[in-house]
Amino acid sequence: MTAPSPPPSEQRHTARLFARSSWPEARRLADVLRTETVGGALLLLGAVTALAWANSPWSDSYTRVGDWVPWPGGAPWHLDLDVATWAADGLLAVFFFVVGLELKREFVAGDLRDPRRAALPVVAALGGMLLPALIYVAVVLVGGGPGLRGWAIPTATDIAFALAVLALVGSHLPQGLRAFLLTLAVVDDLFAITIIAVFYTADFHPVPLLAALAPIGLFAVLVQRGRTWWWALIPLAIAAWALVHASGVHATVAGVLLGFTVPVLARHRATGGRPGSTGAGTDEGGLAARLEHRWRPVSAGIAVPIFALFAAGVTLRGTDLGALLTDPVVIAVVAGLVLGKGIGVFGSTYLLARFTRAELDEDITWSDLLGIALLAGVGFTVSLLIGDLAFGAGSPADDRVKVAVLLGSVLSAGLAATVLVRRNGTYRRVAQRERLDADGDGVPDVYQRPADS
Repeated sequence: MTAPSPPPSEQRHTARLFARSSWPEARRLADVLRTETVGGALLLLGAVTALAWANSPWSDSYTRVGDWVPWPGGAPWHLDLDVATWAADGLLAVFFFVVGLELKREFVAGDLRDPRRAALPVVAALGGMLLPALIYVAVVLVGGGPGLRGWAIPTATDIAFALAVLALVGSHLPQGLRAFLLTLAVVDDLFAITIIAVFYTADFHPVPLLAALAPIGLFAVLVQRGRTWWWALIPLAIAAWALVHASGVHATVAGVLLGFTVPVLARHRATGGRPGSTGAGTDEGGLAARLEHRWRPVSAGIAVPIFALFAAGVTLRGTDLGALLTDPVVIAVVAGLVLGKGIGVFGSTYLLARFTRAELDEDITWSDLLGIALLAGVGFTVSLLIGDLAFGAGSPADDRVKVAVLLGSVLSAGLAATVLVRRNGTYRRVAQRERLDADGDGVPDVYQRPADS
């Protein structure tokens, strides 16, 4: 069957960046925003609780709980892990499983399926990864060199925190900004997963990794045939996780691989329904969408907040704050998140528009994009995870990284909120004028793009 011709707006030679999403995409995005906003609040609660607990008179209990090994007999299987490691390696596998589902959905049925539309978030994510890494390396080298292993710490964006901030300040901002931030974060997660697998794998053992292909393959066969038996899929997922962990590759990679096996498109969809349907099916009824809907609350509401509880606790009592804030690693991480992310995302997007025929959607200004670029500097979950992998959980350098990630994220969120609150006010005033004019003469006004001020 011949696919229908694209609408005239898509036949133009000039591509529109950040175009309005389709209604199904907008509904899906709204659902994600609701869940991630709550998850962002819980993540913040976990981080604040960790800081308060670690700096309270009961700080010893925080350390004891994190260091407790619930299964000492798991040494032969490399599973004699303490609670903090279980939170980072075990619970975060659920988070990365949801990331894998989201990544596949975007590549199969989302914006990343079209190379022209995928170019922008890919280029923006690349700029938001390369520049922070270069800034980190430059600052550490100027400071004397130690700490280069943490170059990837400021390259990640925490989607839960970022969406929570955007939801709080952006009630009237264009829908395209939210869609861009979500897609950017998905591509960013893909790069972060690749970095973890390639650069932060120690003591690699190929045999367990090859053995992990068996449970992953069986998992793929079941989900491809629509067999969602929990009593079969969960044990297979646990077996895959354990084997990947034993191989030396970070165990959360298993979650991504399992997510990639899940089919996105619904089967046996009859032709008809929405205009332009070819009968090939969409992701609305696919298994990936259903599993993502089911597991995202577990990820955002349980896995990530518990990880934050055990990852963000750094003791500041008796610490020389002056020496801490002048430490090259701290400066490098903060500069990478605040300057590297903002300039990298904004600059790469501007260059793409400057040297190609692509341009911003008419509803969006460069000031709006600046706010989103600054918001991309909110790094937490994956940044803390990379810090643990780079320097070792609980080490002095790891404690400095935690302070730096928290400080850089707060600064990025504050700067982004300052820009986006101002832009949101502009859009709100325009909307109010439109409503007043419509009430006065009964004729809707033509939407006027706010001044890029």
